[in-house]
Amino acid sequence: MVNTQARRERIASDNLRRQGYEVFLPVLSKTVRHARSVRLAFEAYFPGYLFVRLDIASQRWRPIESSVGVLRLIKAGTKPTPAPVGLVESLIERSGPEGLLRLEPEGLQPGQVVRITTGPFADSLAVVDRASGAERVRVLLTLLGQATAVSLARGDVVPAKDLPND
Repeated sequence: MVNTQARRERIASDNLRRQGYEVFLPVLSKTVRHARSVRLAFEAYFPGYLFVRLDIASQRWRPIESSVGVLRLIKAGTKPTPAPVGLVESLIERSGPEGLLRLEPEGLQPGQVVRITTGPFADSLAVVDRASGAERVRVLLTLLGQATAVSLARGDVVPAKDLPND
């Protein structure tokens, strides 16, 4: 893992690629609203960090620390520390072009019945009202006989048909 300068993950990634390193920078898309304009922006999933594939025995890794945009390699003692086994591989599986992560359940439609998987409403059924940004979904949850709008992370709901019946 490489620790980068604040908001310079892309610059560090580009510089390391030019030097011949294999780099993975997972990113999320985000809708940014400013004044009257709306634009799509990409930000690092792990702000200030990116992953570099290294064979410590055969590859030179010291030049990484002097690359533009890089603060330091994450090390244990004097040697670079590998990322936890399976972490980078699972992120790569869930990413598309340019490292864009697909974390939310796809295909949630307004009116669809979903089950909440975490938090105080875990295992409750709700109806999708609308998407609230790239990472959130607004659902209608019946509480005390009334439909109440609740905003949740998209990863906290799954289509009700995808879970086994209790």
